[in-house]
Amino acid sequence: MSSGASVSVAPPRGMRDFLPQQVALRDWAIETIQATYKRYGFSRIETPVLEHIQLLRGGEGGENLQLIYEVLKRGEKLDKILETPDFNRDELSDLGLRFDLTVPLVRYYSANQSNLPNPLKSLQIGSVFRAESPQKGRFRQFTQCDIDIIGVKSELAEMELISASSEALLALGFENFTILINDRRFLSGLAEHCGFDQETMPLVFIALDKLEKIGLDNVRKELLDDSRTKTEPTLKLCSILQVYLDRMQEKSGKLSFDELTEIFPSLAGSDCLPSLKKIIAAVEKNSNSRFQIKFEPTLVRGMGYYTGAIFEAKYPGYSGSIAGGGRYDKMVGKFSGRDVPACGFSIGFERVIDILTDKGFEPQSAFQKIALVVDPDRDDPALILEAAARLRTDGHIVSIQVRKKDMKKQLDALVLQGYTQYCPFKGDLDDLELRALAAK
Repeated sequence: MSSGASVSVAPPRGMRDFLPQQVALRDWAIETIQATYKRYGFSRIETPVLEHIQLLRGGEGGENLQLIYEVLKRGEKLDKILETPDFNRDELSDLGLRFDLTVPLVRYYSANQSNLPNPLKSLQIGSVFRAESPQKGRFRQFTQCDIDIIGVKSELAEMELISASSEALLALGFENFTILINDRRFLSGLAEHCGFDQETMPLVFIALDKLEKIGLDNVRKELLDDSRTKTEPTLKLCSILQVYLDRMQEKSGKLSFDELTEIFPSLAGSDCLPSLKKIIAAVEKNSNSRFQIKFEPTLVRGMGYYTGAIFEAKYPGYSGSIAGGGRYDKMVGKFSGRDVPACGFSIGFERVIDILTDKGFEPQSAFQKIALVVDPDRDDPALILEAAARLRTDGHIVSIQVRKKDMKKQLDALVLQGYTQYCPFKGDLDDLELRALAAK
């Protein structure tokens, strides 16, 4: 770097640095989530952050397909393309950063299925990347925590995914949240009942997915302004939704399935209704009133690969969801040539961390965190290391800290760093007196 160059030391937009206290909270949350999922029989796997660009583009990631970070080809391959007149832009890239963990999981399963258990119960925790416009709560790099069950066709997969994720949220300190559940088959039936054709249904779902955020009037406007969607089906859909929203307000958000089938005629004959009732009944019975689960006919989920049940977790007092997922039975077949039932649930890790931070939550360690305060000009380095080793042998977390002139200020700083005790080293291995920091 030239001496006159000026380089920003801030992370790229949409990316973040994490301070030690923030990392401690994130580590605790990951450990808590992992421990819960492992008790349910899920095994952790890892996939690369880079995937083949054709795979990412063909993964039915909904609007996320427009947010892929593409990686240019390198060396002679790139030079050859650039020298070609009127080259195709799509030829410039051969790799991309993953925008979720589901598409890489399907590729992983297709490549390794002969060496994997059947069914596969996988756990993934890792960074994903989306070329978003950075704003509060939306980042270009963030962590996802996914569990998936591949190879189970019955509703037991949904039941176990919802139960495991609910237990993980409870272990993180979340209570009284609500699991909303719907089914893509119902949504397709609703769109067909209103007169939409198969080609325009994805547009309808994208608009409907924004209902909670922008309201019904704006959903109606978005569909009417789109030349690809017809007026009559749009007005019919919005009329049905208006009746639903009015009835929900009248009944304080509690409608029976009989009342819902009156509002949504397509629900009565839908194949998904018995399945939804079965999932809700089983999860509700085992929730012990710690959380709720209910059918939400306007729930969409943004990904295009869902084929059946879809679900989200909502936490009171916060907009958006803290977890979400669904069934994607056709996706494995796109890569392996053989349809395999699959279903997954993802905890919104960044949203969970934000809420815990808002609450001022601090994870409690099972070990004492001790600062061994030494004077390097006076104390023998070998004895310092031996003293720290003795304390660690007793099960403590120990950090060697050089004594500063202002001892009170130093101890205050150690408290802020999470240290619970300090030990002023006096050069005597038999005199390691621990003192509580909280009282200082």
